[in-house]
Amino acid sequence: MSDFKNAAFGAGHDHIFLGAAHEENERRTWMVIALCSAMMVAEIVGGSLFGSLALVADGLHMSTHAGAMLIAALAYTYARKHATDSRFVFGTGKLGDLAGFTSAIVLAMIALLIGYEAVSRFFSPVPIHFSEAIPIAVVGLLVNLASVWLLSGDHHGHSHGHSHGHGHEDEHAHEDEVQRIFGTAGVFAVSIFEDGVPPVFRVTPETADSKLTSDAVSVTTIRPDGMRQTFAFADRGGYLESEEDIPEPHAFKAIVRLPDGEHEIEFAEHEHEHEHEHGHDHDHDDAHAAATRDHNIRSAYIHVIADAAVSVLAIIGLLLARAFGWLWMDPLAGIVGALVIANWSWGLMRDTGGILLDMNPDQRMAENVRHVIENHGDKVLDLHVWRLGPGHMSAVVSIATNEAQRRPSFYHAALKRFKGLSHVTVEVNPTRAAA
Repeated sequence: MSDFKNAAFGAGHDHIFLGAAHEENERRTWMVIALCSAMMVAEIVGGSLFGSLALVADGLHMSTHAGAMLIAALAYTYARKHATDSRFVFGTGKLGDLAGFTSAIVLAMIALLIGYEAVSRFFSPVPIHFSEAIPIAVVGLLVNLASVWLLSGDHHGHSHGHSHGHGHEDEHAHEDEVQRIFGTAGVFAVSIFEDGVPPVFRVTPETADSKLTSDAVSVTTIRPDGMRQTFAFADRGGYLESEEDIPEPHAFKAIVRLPDGEHEIEFAEHEHEHEHEHGHDHDHDDAHAAATRDHNIRSAYIHVIADAAVSVLAIIGLLLARAFGWLWMDPLAGIVGALVIANWSWGLMRDTGGILLDMNPDQRMAENVRHVIENHGDKVLDLHVWRLGPGHMSAVVSIATNEAQRRPSFYHAALKRFKGLSHVTVEVNPTRAAA
């Protein structure tokens, strides 16, 4: 039986995988419910007092609209209140996707009802009270536009979930000026620090077994013109810092001397490497959006957009029917609206259903995780990447290695560069040669 070691990111880390805009979206959804409820009460009371059946009917329709919003709002509230409940093994981040899937089913039912009613009116036209129907459709459109405005802040999912339990990193070093060295002595971050001070090198151990002393470390820069400069280091407590400033520009090769030998890195090319890892192309942008999108606020947004679209179509159909006597325009507008809503419903159902079934929405991240591990001479035996919540991905990876000293913390540090990777479990299997 092979020996193995496994661990997850960070000892004692939390499992809160809510979207970055969770509470803000929760407030917006409750505001839309309040708006729809007020409109609903006004229409039902007004219709009852003035004997307008159309007004009462639209008020009841507004109640179903508020009910659909209630699904999203309750999901936000429940997910927030139970975010630290240990019974939810991977947190409550997926509750919004479950609510989104439910809303997609509700939308599909609404599309069917509208389509059925529209087809029925083609064969059995009913008299239209234009003086009541058109103003009600206009008021409904205004309410929907107000709802769209309230929900429009983050429905596309441009939120950036925080990473937790990833260990210490130089918070002020520029992201494109940090590189990591993976050696037999451990994992070390080499950065250029210049937050309001002259630029200096910093070398930070990133694994518990990585120990450094200032006399065992030096960095020699090699400029394109061949000029060399060697930097000595001082211990600053937790990291080493070069005693001399780094002259501009910061485009050079650097020979980093560590206890296990010399390592060559290229700062001038790091930005391109970073782009490769994160896949800054159109396909990756789509995958990133899928990984970070809040489907709960998206479902609420689609509800109000769908209702607004139906209101616009109804107004157009009613105006044409009154102006030219084309009574068939009203049911035709209903059929078009039903088809539009059904299409949106299918897209929402497909996206949320995939997440609920743990389908990986960002295949590029899985490929990059495999690349980073195997680039250091190891073999990925098994890898699973899936979404835990908006902006939060998880990975379980089993690794075979010839390096006996490589523990899970080594791979945690290696995968730390993926900012959306919030939870990682690593199983390390030493091969017979390393055992």
